[in-house]
Amino acid sequence: MTVADEREPEHGSDEALAAEYVLGVLPAEERRAAAQRNESEPAFARLVEAWEERLSPLNAGYDEAEPPASVKTALDARLFGRAEKTATKTGFMQSLSFWRGLAAAAITALLLAVALPLLQPAPVTSPAERLVASLASDETDVRYIVLYDAHAGEIGLSHVTGDRAAGRDFELWVIEGDGPPASLGVIPVGASVHLPAPPTIREKIASGALFAISLEPEGGSPTGQPTGPVVAAGDLRSI
Repeated sequence: MTVADEREPEHGSDEALAAEYVLGVLPAEERRAAAQRNESEPAFARLVEAWEERLSPLNAGYDEAEPPASVKTALDARLFGRAEKTATKTGFMQSLSFWRGLAAAAITALLLAVALPLLQPAPVTSPAERLVASLASDETDVRYIVLYDAHAGEIGLSHVTGDRAAGRDFELWVIEGDGPPASLGVIPVGASVHLPAPPTIREKIASGALFAISLEPEGGSPTGQPTGPVVAAGDLRSI
């Protein structure tokens, strides 16, 4: 039996679409279409609800944060074409001393903006805390959603569609550039599984590596490199 023999076309695409809609990784046009289906199609809405419940434990490690007041101002400006106005006194705004002080402050700010980058070392850019990837292929119905937590050093996988053939296993690989694939081991059977990411794998992910899944003999590749076909692949993006 091959992977192609085990496809479930009657619901596989909607399962994948619902999962990607919940994760927020769909392009804008596809997301709008999915949102409309979520409002009008009960069957699709149930898939979305199921994925929300399945992925909700991933939020447990993150505290709620109150957005700054500037967020609302920016939203008002974007949605309604206006920003909140600050009440001021006309006489004060028109006074000569005010404009002189404003000019002096502007010059000071400009000098600081030019000088500070020269006096301070460049900040170190840290990798994104959470990354997501949708692993799929046009040749198979195998699809996984991958969530990488850089802080915890853990990779979570949610199985969307596609079953492994009898006597075969799925194996997860991380591929950085033209380097050889690095194995993260056989993917355990289950709707949601977690795998630790060793330091070497974390470095590859931080450098922009992509994930791939190959179909291997039971127990994994005997050579340390993929021996079977790649049934799903995808790159990571920040969330």
